[in-house]
Amino acid sequence: MTAGPPLNQQQPRSVLVVGSDELVANTVSRVLSEWTLVRVEDNKAALALLQTKHCEVVVTGEKSTGQEDVELLVKIRRVWPHTHLIILTDESTPADVIAAIRGRAFSYFSKPYTQEAFAQMLRLATETPVWDEGIELVSATPAWIVLAARCDQATADRLIQFVHEMTDLPQAEQEKVGLAFREMLLNAIEHGGQFDPSKRVEISYVRARHMVMCRIKDPGKGFSWQESPHAATNNPSDDPAHHLKYREAEGMRPGGYGILMAEKLVDELIYGEKGNDVLLIKYLDMVPAADVGDPV
Repeated sequence: MTAGPPLNQQQPRSVLVVGSDELVANTVSRVLSEWTLVRVEDNKAALALLQTKHCEVVVTGEKSTGQEDVELLVKIRRVWPHTHLIILTDESTPADVIAAIRGRAFSYFSKPYTQEAFAQMLRLATETPVWDEGIELVSATPAWIVLAARCDQATADRLIQFVHEMTDLPQAEQEKVGLAFREMLLNAIEHGGQFDPSKRVEISYVRARHMVMCRIKDPGKGFSWQESPHAATNNPSDDPAHHLKYREAEGMRPGGYGILMAEKLVDELIYGEKGNDVLLIKYLDMVPAADVGDPV
């Protein structure tokens, strides 16, 4: 494929939907109501169309596998390097998700997922800068993944979805680990990264045979959580809403329950000496890890 033609900024923005799923198409039409919706039958037709037409957002069809969609992504990148591609698929493996991150997919959904979650990701795709996808895959095997992510809310939301797709855990454990990871990641981006997109937070995900471990390291200088008035864990016994008043006075986002929640969802929450490095550990009851040790 050759490079596409110059973009005409006066043209309406376009979104390409692959496949015949009317529910997906209706969600796209509702969220991107002012965009031109283009539909094709399969990945082959999508690739042919994109040789000459630019679509800012591409949504793949659920009937293609995650691996096939990653192959499409690689080919699209040769023509349109900054297209936001959202993968929807019925068939997926952790290796496919890792390949999607490596290829700089915008997001990834395998069934089951909600249309609300998909709609929110579509909104993010229209708002996120295209110069950089914000998530860098540093190294990866199915058992050990290391990422670096931009310190902003949209990138955090995307990263949380990718991690959800990578975790091959029973649903109950997956929800607990995912929620705990979300809360601690937002803490790292807010307090350590100061929501500064020029900074990066480091994430490691390790899937051993009998445990899952997530490490989150923020770019801040560190601090003591025990002395942080914005956290619910440090509220005086006679003032359970103290942290909420503090956060409001300081102009901080609502919240402050992240540490308290994470402590209840995982088995161990371990901080490094400076307070800007945390491990989340969840022990599993003889749950085998898929393809542990195989390279990606």
